[in-house]
Amino acid sequence: MRPRSVPQEESRSNNISLETEPRLKPEFLAEPVVAPKRATGGFALIDSLKRHGVEHIFGYPGGAILPIYDEIYRAEAAGGIQHILVRHEQGAAHAADGYARATGKVGVCFATSGPGATNLVTGIATAQMDSIPMVIVTGQVPRGAIGTDAFQETDIYGITLPIVKHSYVVRDPQDMARLVAEAFYIASTGRPGPVLLDVPKDVALEEFDYLPVEPGDVKLPGYRPTVKGNPRKIAQAVQLMRASRRPLLYVGGGAIAANAHAEVKQLAELFNIPVTTTLMGIGAFDEHHPLSVGMLGMHGTAYANFAVTECDLLICVGARFDDRVTGKLDEFASRAKVIHIDIDPAEVGKNRSPEVPIVGDVRQVLTELLRRCQEMGISGTPQQTQEWLNKISRWREDYPLVVPQHTNSIAPQAVIAELGRQAPDAYYTTDVGQHQMWAAQFLNNGPRRWISSAGLGTMGYGLPAAMGAKVALPQEEVICISGDSSFQMNLQELGTLAHYGINVKTVIINNGWQGMVRQWQQAFYGERYSSSNMEPAMPDFELLAKAYGIKGMVIRDRAELESAIAEMLAYDGPVLVDVHVTRDENCYPMVAPGKNNSQMIGLPQRPPQETVEIIHCSNCGTKNTSKHNFCPECGTKQ
Repeated sequence: MRPRSVPQEESRSNNISLETEPRLKPEFLAEPVVAPKRATGGFALIDSLKRHGVEHIFGYPGGAILPIYDEIYRAEAAGGIQHILVRHEQGAAHAADGYARATGKVGVCFATSGPGATNLVTGIATAQMDSIPMVIVTGQVPRGAIGTDAFQETDIYGITLPIVKHSYVVRDPQDMARLVAEAFYIASTGRPGPVLLDVPKDVALEEFDYLPVEPGDVKLPGYRPTVKGNPRKIAQAVQLMRASRRPLLYVGGGAIAANAHAEVKQLAELFNIPVTTTLMGIGAFDEHHPLSVGMLGMHGTAYANFAVTECDLLICVGARFDDRVTGKLDEFASRAKVIHIDIDPAEVGKNRSPEVPIVGDVRQVLTELLRRCQEMGISGTPQQTQEWLNKISRWREDYPLVVPQHTNSIAPQAVIAELGRQAPDAYYTTDVGQHQMWAAQFLNNGPRRWISSAGLGTMGYGLPAAMGAKVALPQEEVICISGDSSFQMNLQELGTLAHYGINVKTVIINNGWQGMVRQWQQAFYGERYSSSNMEPAMPDFELLAKAYGIKGMVIRDRAELESAIAEMLAYDGPVLVDVHVTRDENCYPMVAPGKNNSQMIGLPQRPPQETVEIIHCSNCGTKNTSKHNFCPECGTKQ
């Protein structure tokens, strides 16, 4: 796993006992002003969560975590917090993840010890790879039973060490409030990420004199993320931008995490810089803006990939030079100088060495950069990048993203495009595969309205993530775009939608395959379709929805598409729509493995260049094209 700038406690060996290892000792910024209250560790946990603004918890109970669920019962009765009972613990982790992505707040999920905790692992890894702030609470066997292979005992602390930002085993209920405060602080500051709290059953039951710890009442001396960029490096970045003729802004998920959308726009417009985003960065820049060139990378737009290949300055903002973006790394932006802005120093220079590294919070760095430009009267000129923008415009015209028009079937791209037309402001979640890439290509999402598993590529993510987003934002339209294979990974969460009336609209792009697997087998494995055909034993998704008490729909005819999507959106309640699309449609453009970004396959045929004959006017001598009947200068007939 990649290195992270985190508290040193995270990197401890699994062989070091918690009792003997030195721990970070927080310093209290203010003395408590309330009298202690006799309470259990479970009460302290739930009360601390409420004090940190938690309104929703996604989870599933079990033996070791029952004392905590007993406190949830009381807390729900008192109001102010709601537990959402998922149908599988993986659904809880993904729902908390979707909740966090949609709001920017810390998502919270619960599971019991043993299999309950291990069922969270994929969701925790998903959040870690995409830098999503979460607090995960797992039950554990009593302290005296730890290490004895007790019933439903697993070392979830050790199992998750590589996939969390930080983790704790709560050995003393006296520490509960402090550790919750630390967990929220660590999860949400610096580079965000998941934090695990493993709570033994007897710790949750034990009574003690409880003193609450409010948010912000602790600090960790060993954990001080750098938020302000180095002034000298910022000055160097300004000079590079001032001199560049072919600049490109390369914007990732860090810009969204930092809420730096306005600053990215200001910088792009100040120097007339085209903007491309990663899969995680979708929504950080208005894709309707004339400077937007869409997503780059393996299934990015042709014009974004050509632009990154030919740019002379690449300004990386909150991205990490992921392999799905760079293609052949040593040929990625090989003509460009690089400015890399990121809050995690471990990412700066990890894959590509920048000429100007700037470690800091993306929003604060961009704000300081813009302030400096304003003070010095520095900006781009219309002429500085006009030739570059004209070149990108020609690429856009020659290699557009095209929605196929099939006569006897529905193109999957047409489904995505119609959704985007009818629900342009919805929050969209996706699963992983071809439908994910088409959604990235054809939807134009606003900030935080694109919710997708990028780094880990987790099938089964879309439905529970949509559930979390909708719980967080009940007044917003939330649509899950899934594939027939991905959907079956966590389809049990239809029960959660039905239970709580969570009004998520789910659209299955059903081609009867593991679509991206089939595409790779066709392109690189001699059309040997090993274990990728999902059509045998495919469930009837309409009947499946009805079995859960949810409205189900099927679309097979292209003529039904517009009206059926309108019907889905108008329905007051969760809906599952099964759209049967062209079976063998491939997702293009595509950068093949081992190739650079300019070596894409599946590009539309470039229109032939018209040969234009140049003639001289017989009267005034002006150069004219032969297609003109009259000289535009003097009017003489040619």
